[in-house]
Amino acid sequence: MTDLDTRPAVDWLALGAVTVTVISWASAFVAIRGVGESFGAGPLALGRLLIGSCALGVIVLIRRQWVKPNRTQWLQIASVGVFWFGVYNVALNAAEQRVDAGTTSMIIQIGPILVALFAGLLLGEGFPKWLVIGAGIAFAGAVMVGVVTAVTTTSTTRTDADFLGIALCLVSAVTYAIGVLSQKPVLRTVPGLQVTWMACTIGAVCTLPFAPALLDDLSTASAGATGGLLYLGLVPTALAFSTWAYALTRMNAGKLGITTYAVPPITITLAWLLLGEIPHILAVVGGVICLVGVGLSRRK
Repeated sequence: MTDLDTRPAVDWLALGAVTVTVISWASAFVAIRGVGESFGAGPLALGRLLIGSCALGVIVLIRRQWVKPNRTQWLQIASVGVFWFGVYNVALNAAEQRVDAGTTSMIIQIGPILVALFAGLLLGEGFPKWLVIGAGIAFAGAVMVGVVTAVTTTSTTRTDADFLGIALCLVSAVTYAIGVLSQKPVLRTVPGLQVTWMACTIGAVCTLPFAPALLDDLSTASAGATGGLLYLGLVPTALAFSTWAYALTRMNAGKLGITTYAVPPITITLAWLLLGEIPHILAVVGGVICLVGVGLSRRK
């Protein structure tokens, strides 16, 4: 490298934060699938959010960075908490009781397209040609996954995948998109970790009706299943969102978003190694089509 070389140095801390985030989020799909026999969809969401809220709260206190939200920001943060943390987690947990971890992670990846479509519809950002093309391809892939999982069964899945499972995956993707659109304007003035903690806490409050069921599930759950619940709250929730917020302050948001494409292959690999799950080959093809559609939708 010469003195005239102006290429930016690699930000290894940001790269490490992204790696932790992607692996943690990929492992969440596997962990949810693994503990699904011991915890119901609602109780699992409540337990994860309570643990995540406590851990994130400690981090927020340590950092001592607090911005008082105004009324509009409170409503936006509440929307993030209700949809992204509350409804999303319950729907995702319920989906993974019917659909394998790898297939679920592929379908969830259409979330960025839904964000763009909602932004065009609600925020007046328009519908570029490649967005429309990519959306069509991604939804075609999702339909293919749904058809394949509904008409085929494998020895690696504990329950018969059906259209309800795919529909729940799509509900998760939609509520994720609503959460992102609500979060986007808040992050301009309120620290990301503060928004995440507040939303996580609101999501936990929304799922409090599942508290009696959570206590019942904990009384019968194995040590491994309880450990999985703790893992979901501490790692994919508290740690991963913290490292994501850190990376977001040091990397371009567009480039950072592309890194989530690595989640499905990592999830499939982990599900194969830890759960012995392998999605049907045609479901994988459908998932790849989804990812291609997402990639095309971001083309300028």
